[in-house]
Amino acid sequence: MSKRPLLRCAIVAMGAMMMTMPANAQGLKQGLKDDIAPTGKLRVAIGISAAGGAFWSTKTESGSYAGVPVDLGKEMAAQLGVPVEYVAYPNSGQITDAAGKGAWDVTFLPRDPERETKMSFGAIYEVADATYIVKAGSPVTDFATLDQPGVKVAAVNNTTTMRGAQAHLKNAEVTGYQTYDEIFNLLKNGEVDAFALSRDQLNAMAKKIPGTKVLGETFKKTVTAVAVPLNHPQALAFVTTFMTESVSNGILRKAYDSNGLKDSPIRTR
Repeated sequence: MSKRPLLRCAIVAMGAMMMTMPANAQGLKQGLKDDIAPTGKLRVAIGISAAGGAFWSTKTESGSYAGVPVDLGKEMAAQLGVPVEYVAYPNSGQITDAAGKGAWDVTFLPRDPERETKMSFGAIYEVADATYIVKAGSPVTDFATLDQPGVKVAAVNNTTTMRGAQAHLKNAEVTGYQTYDEIFNLLKNGEVDAFALSRDQLNAMAKKIPGTKVLGETFKKTVTAVAVPLNHPQALAFVTTFMTESVSNGILRKAYDSNGLKDSPIRTR
């Protein structure tokens, strides 16, 4: 057999491969979109509160949303080539409850064993120290004086921090409430003795409620990570890579800086 027919066959084979490769890549991309954005939009579940920080988002006067998860969701949707849609909830527990209902596609949520039975977590992007703030005039100075019968401790209902406080406190009564704002007012009015939350958020709260005090001890390290509903392997792989790269390429730092967290270091462990 001459070299010319062999060369012709090789050229034909290479051409077929070049035609197949883009088709395969397109098929993989479409498969990812079907897995992570089945409605044609990337539905990002966000928690709404004035607490601030790397997890909470706020609703602006114009009716749009602002926050670290908002910026991350917008960038994620842009990389996927789909529109973004925000699905707002008053607390993280309600985001968890909706995980198996097809209501959202991706979220950024504090992780704990209970939530891991309802959704798949990817890369961690924040580590926070959980503690308590005590009301003005309280004699409480540390965990030992806080954990006493008759002491009322508030937490946002069905959250990682609430479960951590319930495990930590053996004598004080831990009660869950639906929103941060509700607990803020209870603490301000002296109707609860303490509030369990992350230290950074409580330090900001202390500036708004004179006389309150944030305890110096830490009862739990809370990790916040990107998450998707269970049984979405392509979506999980994509969001994990997205968050890992966001730490190194500056996307996460920009989201922090744009949302009042310029002085907050990025902690992933």
